[in-house]
Amino acid sequence: MSSSVYSTARSTAEAVRDLVKGLLPAIEARRYDITWKLDGSPVTAADLLVEDEVSSLLRQRLGDLRFIGEETGDSGTTSESGWSAVLDPIDGTENFCSGLKEWGVSLSLWQGGEHAASMLYLPELDECLITGDEVTPRRSRILGLSSTLSEELVESLRQAGEARIIGCAVYNMFNVVRGSYYRFLNPVGARSWDLQAGVMLALENGLDVLLDGKPYTGSFLLPDRKYRVDIRHHNI
Repeated sequence: MSSSVYSTARSTAEAVRDLVKGLLPAIEARRYDITWKLDGSPVTAADLLVEDEVSSLLRQRLGDLRFIGEETGDSGTTSESGWSAVLDPIDGTENFCSGLKEWGVSLSLWQGGEHAASMLYLPELDECLITGDEVTPRRSRILGLSSTLSEELVESLRQAGEARIIGCAVYNMFNVVRGSYYRFLNPVGARSWDLQAGVMLALENGLDVLLDGKPYTGSFLLPDRKYRVDIRHHNI
C-alpha cells in the first residue's frame, strides 16, 4: 500500500469520525424510532441516517466505490481496482435503542483489493481507534463474549474467572485490541460489517485472530455469511 493511499484512507476515517460526532444530536433524536427486521433485530432511524450520511461522505472523498453497509449497502467482494468500504453505522443497536452508551461505528476501507485503513469508534464513550494509532499496552484477565448464546459460550463463561457480555462487537474488539480484554470470543458468528475493521486492527496490533477456527491473515470478508471469531493476545 502506498503512503498516499494510506493518507487518503486515514484522513477519510477521521472525517467519518468527525461527521458522526457532529451528528450526535440528530442521532439522539432518532434513537427510539425503531422498526424490526425480518430476523427480529431492531433498526432505528438513526442507523439509516448514519449509513446515508457516511456513504455520501465516502463518495465525495473517494469517488465511485463499492459500499457494503449493514442497512442499505451493496454486497459482494471488494473492488479489484477502486475503493471499497465496509460500514456498520450503529453496531450494538439493541444497546443503542435501549439507552445504553456501549454502541459504535465500524468502518474498513480497501483500495484495489488491499486494506487501507480501519476504524472503531464509540461516540458516546468518546473512544476511537484508527489504523496507525499507537495503542498503550494493558494487561487484563477479562474474557469478552458475544451476546448470542451457545453451548460453547456458556461453557466459556463457566470456565472464565472474569468475563463480560456487552452486546456490541465494536466495544468488544476495541477493548481486546487495547488489552482491556485478554480475549474476545464469538462462537456463533457475525457478519463482515461487524468484524472487518476489528480483525484488521487486531492483526495490526499483533493479536492472534482465528476465524472459523483457522488463522486469519487479513483477507476481505464476504458479507453474505457469518464468521466465528476468536481474538486473543498471544502472550497471555
